[in-house]
Amino acid sequence: MTQAFKPVSVAIGDLVAHPANVRTISPETYASENIAHLKASIAVLGLLQPLLVQKLSAGFGVLAGGRRHAALLELVMDKSAKGFTNRTKIDCRLVPDDCDVTTALSLAENITQAPMNAIDEFEAFARMMEVDGQTPETIAKTFGTTVAAVKGRLRYGLIHPDIRAAARAKSITLDVMKAFADHPSQEVQREVFEALTKEDSYLQAYTVRNALKSRGVQVSDDIGAFVRKDYEARGGAIAADLLDEHSVLEDSALVETILLEKLTAAAEEARAKMGFAWADAVVQYDYAAMADYGRVYPGPVEPDEEGSRRVDEITAELEKLEREMENEELEDEAYNELYERVDELEAEARDLQEAYSAEDLARSGVIATWSHGKIILHVGLVRPEDKPERSGKAASTAPGEKGTADSDEITYPASLTEDLKTERAMALGAAMAMHPEATLDLTLFKLVTDVLTSGMGVTQAIKVDARQEYRSHAKMDEIDGTSLEQVAAAHDALDLSWADDAKCLADQFALFRALDAGEKAKLVAYATAATTQSCFARDRQRDSLMHDFEAEIMPDIRAHWTPNAALFNRFKKAWLLKILGEELGLAQEAVTLASSTKKEVVAFCDKLFAEPFATLTEAQRAAVAAWCPPMMQTAGVGPVEAPEAATPDDETEVADAA
Repeated sequence: MTQAFKPVSVAIGDLVAHPANVRTISPETYASENIAHLKASIAVLGLLQPLLVQKLSAGFGVLAGGRRHAALLELVMDKSAKGFTNRTKIDCRLVPDDCDVTTALSLAENITQAPMNAIDEFEAFARMMEVDGQTPETIAKTFGTTVAAVKGRLRYGLIHPDIRAAARAKSITLDVMKAFADHPSQEVQREVFEALTKEDSYLQAYTVRNALKSRGVQVSDDIGAFVRKDYEARGGAIAADLLDEHSVLEDSALVETILLEKLTAAAEEARAKMGFAWADAVVQYDYAAMADYGRVYPGPVEPDEEGSRRVDEITAELEKLEREMENEELEDEAYNELYERVDELEAEARDLQEAYSAEDLARSGVIATWSHGKIILHVGLVRPEDKPERSGKAASTAPGEKGTADSDEITYPASLTEDLKTERAMALGAAMAMHPEATLDLTLFKLVTDVLTSGMGVTQAIKVDARQEYRSHAKMDEIDGTSLEQVAAAHDALDLSWADDAKCLADQFALFRALDAGEKAKLVAYATAATTQSCFARDRQRDSLMHDFEAEIMPDIRAHWTPNAALFNRFKKAWLLKILGEELGLAQEAVTLASSTKKEVVAFCDKLFAEPFATLTEAQRAAVAAWCPPMMQTAGVGPVEAPEAATPDDETEVADAA
């Protein structure tokens, strides 16, 4: 049935919701932010599409146009909107009273309007600016959106016409088209488009972006932001974008020149301050090219009287800060501030107690590079021609190159030691719960021998007097939760059907006795696991029972525990670098991280142990998978030796680079 609907003018105040409208939301309940652009458009351009209405007893019911109705009501309420009151009449189309397809009409208008093609939308915004003389600000006001959102659409609408035509013809995707907006120049866009399509008909967005990078540096890139002021001062050409962060410094050679000048100045400043013989700068540190370089490290020195006093002051302040950092109620921002202060103090103390020898300074230097948005200084490097002749391993005791590692030997404070004992006990408990038969035998053996051997306990490592061991830990909420998850899984697998509080103990015992042997073993093992005391690896001479038992059920603690930031936060930066370089074989990474803050080193270690990097060698991966503080690994199980292949020079004491 075809119907023509009579045009009619209706006052906004006479409009009401129609029960047949398929949009069940009433006009008053639309969220303002969801109709803001529609409200703005109506305020500037008027109502472009009439509402579909039908005469009801309460007024004119809106069959289609609920969002427009809601926007009109908001304009009436908005005192700053001129010309909109309840008496203002708007154009509508009147559905006859006898129409029997009102719901179909409402549905049709809501679902048959095809969404606007994205490229059409981008080009329409561009035409509004180029042809109609609109500005991003006036367009934003018209559509009730932000200026930044309008500029974003405009950028895509101003891409070279050939590229937009290719996207419209679907020979490239919309994402590929958008990638060309990374460079504001349409001429550059066209040149890159022609070059890429000549080589390969199938384009990907990242290929386009990589190609555009060779045509300049965006001001939002870390290098672009770093050199922009000097670049503009020297008259470097800039391709301006509607969004400033996408503007491009077009003279890549000038960008690199300025960057190298800044790197050279930083290297020279460090050389003069520290007394090195030479300084150099490269944009990117090339480990392969630097493989033949050596490195020297500062050795321990006795500070003078004033320096000694300052070291004592620093030590006292560090102890105070460590106590403050143990406050579990400390906000993250405050904790990070304390962290940074600890880094500063540790660096100051190290400078007071370490120095390069005159011989080392005379043959070493500093190279400045750019990495992760900042200048990195690689200090103490020795050029291949300046490295001392070596007749063998024993000749590696040159000043500053050997024997300095002892100054940063890893020691464990009492509070950390106690917490590591707790973590190991948790891991051991998880292993016991996962080996119910062995743990059942241990428990029964303990009970029997305690009675039959004159009451002398065979081990104090477990308590089988049915008291769960209380475990304290300074950072319980932050430590690795693998063992807790394993224990929880073991608990979920227990048959507790006998433990019915509604039954008397005799009945519960009868049900317990009816369980099969395997279920009983799980229950006993879980209960015994909860009694494990805080502990490190056993000495076989002192407790052969638990030593051999732990070697059987927990040959590798890493199956139940993983080191994370909670542990690394409590290590000195130098310890972390020593572990990376000497124990994990990541010498190059340790050298690079030496100039980073402790917070950055901790974050690196946390990511490394959470998911070993794909770039690791098999030997490095094995070392990472096996590493733990030595006293936590079951005695008699040898740790994986660190690989020797990845050292950046002949020395292994890379941790001293901190």
